[in-house]
Amino acid sequence: MLPGDGIGPEAMREVRRVIDWLDRRRSISFDIDEGLVGGASYEAHGTPLTDETLEKAMRTDAVLFGAVGGPQWDNVDFELRPEAALLRLRKEMDLFANLRPAICFEALAKASSLKPELVSGLDILIVRELTGGVYFGEPRGIENMPNGDRRGVNTQVYTGEEIRRVARVAFDLARKRNNLVHSSEKANVMESGLLWREEVTKVHDTEFPDVQLQHILADNCGMQLVREPKQFDVIVTDNLFGDMLSDVAAMLTGSLGMLPSAALGMRDAQGRAKAMYEPVHGSAPDIAGKGLANPIATILSFGMALRYSYDLPEEADLLDKAIENVLAGGLRTADIMQPGMAKVSTEVMGDAIVRELEKLTA
Repeated sequence: MLPGDGIGPEAMREVRRVIDWLDRRRSISFDIDEGLVGGASYEAHGTPLTDETLEKAMRTDAVLFGAVGGPQWDNVDFELRPEAALLRLRKEMDLFANLRPAICFEALAKASSLKPELVSGLDILIVRELTGGVYFGEPRGIENMPNGDRRGVNTQVYTGEEIRRVARVAFDLARKRNNLVHSSEKANVMESGLLWREEVTKVHDTEFPDVQLQHILADNCGMQLVREPKQFDVIVTDNLFGDMLSDVAAMLTGSLGMLPSAALGMRDAQGRAKAMYEPVHGSAPDIAGKGLANPIATILSFGMALRYSYDLPEEADLLDKAIENVLAGGLRTADIMQPGMAKVSTEVMGDAIVRELEKLTA
């Protein structure tokens, strides 16, 4: 557990309570180690991620990450800023597949900016390639030109294997869902997009012919997400387009504070993969320590760990159902507050979820 900064520790405390419940009522125990990351680590050790913490993350079954950052570290050198810890963890653990579900709970359908009938029952999974593409390609930088102007350079680059391995993750997940994958790129204007389309097709035809595959240009994918979002099941895309499309999909659900994510690495010979789970929301320093944070995204991130790292789908489903029932009962934290609902604190929301788990298993 790496709670981090801002509201991270508050939300992580509520996950601890769910874990304690699983131990007490389901006889499922976890060996938990907690460490500092981000600004908290910088203040204690002068670095956002110590080598010791990284080593523990490399050895563990799953890392549950809270949030990092805050205005007090805005003027710290770039490589020492809290966010550098997250990038280093992703890189060193080779977490190439980012899973971001966009699920609209029935009780929150009216909180979306779209009509309720468009988002009610929405369940999309975006699989974003996380360690390649334009964010990591070389050359990159800002350079001075002979005429006195400046030029910014970023390079979009992918190898076939980088594309194939994330495609396999998407197809494999689709088999467990509705057996449909949309592969999104810009093959019409980008050579890297053309390679993406060809390599995804190759993986499909040779390894996953039973899964339905549709290719869609990234700009059209964004349009279709707000036009008819329930046509999608799994969307696989590159780092840049995945960054943008997953944020579009996130807002279909009504609140960024409700969304979990997972970042997965390659499976080893024993079938185990390095993994990190984190809420999509940030550290929200303006509300930190006030009991206003929504813990649901962090709890759902733990639910993804139950599903993908520990092969406990029954418990993951149980946790999803408990959250759904609590929301249907009218409890809301400030970020998802609606007229006629009961506004509650971080701790009270955690209480309600644990109580609902008790009811569901009584």
